Amino acid sequence: MAMAEDRTSETGAAGSDFISEFIREDLASGRFTCVRTRFPPEPNGWLHIGHCKAFYIDFSMAERFGGKCNLRFDDTNPEKEDISYVEAIKRDVKWMGYDWEDREYYASDYYEYLYDLAVKIIKKGKAYVDDLSDEEIGEYRGTAAAGKNNITVTPPGRNSPWRDRPAEENLDLFARMRAGEFPDGARTLRAKIDMAHPNLLLRDPVMYRIRRETHYRTGSAWCIYPMYDFQHPLSDAKEGITHSLCSLEYEIHRPLYEWFIREAEVFPSRQIEFARLNLTHTVMSKRWLLKLVQDKRVSGWDDPRMPTIAGLRRRGYTPEAIRGFVSQIGIAKTDSMVDIAFLEYCLREDLNRRALRVMAVLKPLKLIIENWDASKTEELEAVNNPEDESAGKRRVPFSRELWIERDDFMETPPPKYFRLFPGSSVRLRYGYIVTCTGFDKDAAGNITEVRCTHDCETKGGNAPDNRKVKGTIHWVSTAHAVPVEVRIYDYLFAAERPMEVAPRPDGSHGEFTDNLNSSSLEVIAGAWGEPSLAKAAPGDRFQFERLGYFTRDPENGEGGRPAFNKTIGLRDTWAKIAKK
Repeated sequence: MAMAEDRTSETGAAGSDFISEFIREDLASGRFTCVRTRFPPEPNGWLHIGHCKAFYIDFSMAERFGGKCNLRFDDTNPEKEDISYVEAIKRDVKWMGYDWEDREYYASDYYEYLYDLAVKIIKKGKAYVDDLSDEEIGEYRGTAAAGKNNITVTPPGRNSPWRDRPAEENLDLFARMRAGEFPDGARTLRAKIDMAHPNLLLRDPVMYRIRRETHYRTGSAWCIYPMYDFQHPLSDAKEGITHSLCSLEYEIHRPLYEWFIREAEVFPSRQIEFARLNLTHTVMSKRWLLKLVQDKRVSGWDDPRMPTIAGLRRRGYTPEAIRGFVSQIGIAKTDSMVDIAFLEYCLREDLNRRALRVMAVLKPLKLIIENWDASKTEELEAVNNPEDESAGKRRVPFSRELWIERDDFMETPPPKYFRLFPGSSVRLRYGYIVTCTGFDKDAAGNITEVRCTHDCETKGGNAPDNRKVKGTIHWVSTAHAVPVEVRIYDYLFAAERPMEVAPRPDGSHGEFTDNLNSSSLEVIAGAWGEPSLAKAAPGDRFQFERLGYFTRDPENGEGGRPAFNKTIGLRDTWAKIAKK
């Protein structure tokens, strides 16, 4: 299994959790002689950061105990699944640093195997073909009265009138279901468990339903499809999965998982649940993320504001930062909300070590050095990354006219403003100390350019004691800068908990989209950057000095300009909170 260099420390961090203890006990008792896990996404959407926690646990647990982890697509719902989702999932898992080698599986490859096991369960008298409609099944089971987590103290459900069909009749009807003799929804195959059970999932759950939908892999070969709760444990068993690791909402499904394994008499995989990842300002559901895409609230699954792995990648996140984050939050049995600021802290820590430094000006104002020869260009030496000496240095052109940030000059500054204003002096990053001698305005009173003089004895940080200054600002040469488009992102949801929706002013029930942040994207088309940015490849990451971390977008901006997405700012609120 190909892993990143830092993976040992990550799995070590996960090794102290309760899942490791369960696995260790199983191996010591002889219940299992090896460890095999699986990551089983349904290909009905793109993976998000919550899935990162899941497959981090799946892959790292297998590696920790010398086992293997399968990648299996639980693709038994043809109405919502597509090959494009399969390819996106594989791309994202591989980008995160995990290699499943020859262990790629599909539940759709097990259709014949699953059908045979269903027949086996029917012969044992533990399953029957039911003629009730979906609505009637819900009514008989008492689903309408279900409380939180499908657990309720409502009265027992009622048996279906067809519950006691003889096994021979059920076998015949099930074969005819497969042959396509009945219309969609006319019949289902149900497990015969306990219609009085307090866990509604055990009240004769549906195993198969009739759906004439073309499957992206099997085409029209099948018109009956297995339900998730039936196929999942039996797919685990077929692959010899020892530990089926899943999120906490499947805890209530575990008795059903174990029932199907027991009645099918197959390999006894063990299900273990852990708390899923919840992040502030984030929606963690493919269902709701799909709605954002379909309603065009975002540009697509890979919109840099989305919590999808593709969106995070396009935004400029690194797999190392995401793995480090998942490693440090640990594995728990109780759901909790993680502050997104901690994810951002992990990202800054990683980017600080790897991102090259460059200078870019987002909202430009011209600075003219009056005592500089207009025909002269000088190349100043700049450090590529002070955290990494091997990154080396670069040469940055310096000339008479420069672009500086508009916020770096004020005509009448407030107290403790250490940038440019009339009569003040600042250092130009990697260059000289300059002193403001004046400025010009247009007819509307807007400042159009600032004038200054430079001290030639202060190049590159040198300065006599009487020339020390408190402020340093960045710049780019107007004659050499490249035009770039910059996209500034904020949280997609302004609310810390987007799914907590308040009633609308008219009294109607709100939707989670009411919490969308209308200011989550600002596009700056008139920015300028160092000449080297013209050669940046998609995915290249930089620190724009004093501004934050940015990454080159795969698509160009307006007019063919290179486009850069703001990944994260330089300010680190989490580190400040942690020190208190």
